[in-house]
Amino acid sequence: MTTAFGVLGIPDTGTIGGMARDSVPGQARNKDAVLIQMRIEGLLFDPRSGMYILLLRDTRPDSNDTLPIWIGKPEADSIALALGKVATPRPLTHDLLANTLSSLQAKVVRIIVTDLRDNTYFANIEILVNNETVFVDSRPSDAVALAARTGAPIFVSESVIERQDNDELESWLRNLKPEDFGTMM
Repeated sequence: MTTAFGVLGIPDTGTIGGMARDSVPGQARNKDAVLIQMRIEGLLFDPRSGMYILLLRDTRPDSNDTLPIWIGKPEADSIALALGKVATPRPLTHDLLANTLSSLQAKVVRIIVTDLRDNTYFANIEILVNNETVFVDSRPSDAVALAARTGAPIFVSESVIERQDNDELESWLRNLKPEDFGTMM
C-alpha cells in the first residue's frame, strides 16, 4: 500500500507515489515522471544573496546535468556536518528525525525533488514503514540533509532539471571572484 502525505499529514493526491525502479541505472520512472539520480556535489556560498547553494550532480557518467538549489545557512550547516561525518554532542534536528525513523524501524528509501514552481523547489521523502510506503512533503534542503544522514539516494524529476534556469547559475559562475572561493564548504 502506498500513502502520500502533504502538509500536516493530509493525504496528497499527486502521482509521485506510483514510481517504481526502471531498468536504466540512475533512473526511476512512473507514468508521469522520469527521475534522475543525483549526488551532492558540494555547497557554495553566494555572497550576493547571503545564501548557500546546494549543488546536485547527475550520477550518470555520460551526463553533466547539475541542479543548484539556494538554501539557508542552517540547512547548509546541517548538510555540511552530515557530509563531514561530524558528531555533535546532542542530536540536531535532522539527526533527531533520522534517529526517530530508525527507532520506529522505518527506512528512508529515497528523496525526490519533484517540482519547481515560482522559483521554489518541492521534494518528497519516501519512507518505508511496516511494509507501507509513505511520501512526506519536504523542502529539498531538509530532504537532502536527511538523505546525507541515512545514505538514502537523491532523485530529481527530469522535468525539474529541464525547467531550471541554468542562466542564473552560469551568470553566478561568470561573476565569481577568487575571494568568493574562501567560503566553500
